[in-house]
Amino acid sequence: MSLVSAFVPIWILTAVGYAACRQGLLGEAAASVLGRFVFHLAMPSALFLALSRMPLSGFDGRSLLAFAVSTVAVVGFGWAAASWLFGRRPGERPIWGMAAGYVNSANLGIPIATQVLGNVSFLAEVVLLQVLVVTPVILVALDRHSDPAGRVRVRRIASLPVRNPVILASLLGVACSAADLRLPSAAGASLTLLSAAAVPAALVALGASLHATAPSRAEPAEPAGLAELAVITALKLVAQPVVAYVTGLALHLSAPQLLAVVVCAGLPTAQNTFIYSQEYGVGEAVTNRAVLVTTTLSLATVAAAATLLG
Repeated sequence: MSLVSAFVPIWILTAVGYAACRQGLLGEAAASVLGRFVFHLAMPSALFLALSRMPLSGFDGRSLLAFAVSTVAVVGFGWAAASWLFGRRPGERPIWGMAAGYVNSANLGIPIATQVLGNVSFLAEVVLLQVLVVTPVILVALDRHSDPAGRVRVRRIASLPVRNPVILASLLGVACSAADLRLPSAAGASLTLLSAAAVPAALVALGASLHATAPSRAEPAEPAGLAELAVITALKLVAQPVVAYVTGLALHLSAPQLLAVVVCAGLPTAQNTFIYSQEYGVGEAVTNRAVLVTTTLSLATVAAAATLLG
């Protein structure tokens, strides 16, 4: 029951966003406005605070390597499969790969790690890997394909950390942690209030987008869309934990380390994936459903890992 309780608020807030949009309470632009608020203000604040308070020493390289291998394998395969299997355009492929292999390490990862693993120490490593390595790669690819001519502009890509609030806030957070800097109390309290809105606003935006992109009764869901969702779900909740497990065995991880790696790899698609797809205007219909479906089904993956490896 403790595992279920970690998922319930996510389902409820997503349903609230859907219902509010269905009733017309938030206006037609609700999903877009909330998404931009999360991307430009709330999420950067949350990432900065989390990373600035996270110690950068004591990481176990083998465990992080096992998780990284599973992430690279699944994101890479998903990126390619978007083209091979479904004919997705180049600008859509990065977000497709992200939906397949970018885990919800924040609002769902923290309670799950606490309940199953007893601490969030390894989850901190996962957060750093995703924010400082995976996210920039995805955003650079999205930024490149947002150019109408599809050109690789070195100056534009080099300036991405300054122009992208997610990357900039993450880099500043790591710098503050490394220098052991602390914000003035007023600034810290303000960012804490703002960051507290990131998760609920993202979930309400997710629910609103589900209503906005829901097929009408006259236009049922396309088989291709259902096939894409099935492949993404299988990659996220089956392939990624299995690759993490096999890699962990090859690296001779201890039982607790192996459990941590597999549980974190089995977390569902992060709602950040939807926020990024919305910001760049690609793959919104796929990502919002991927977040919802993998979040609903990931309880089974996490419970199975805890039972078999715990």
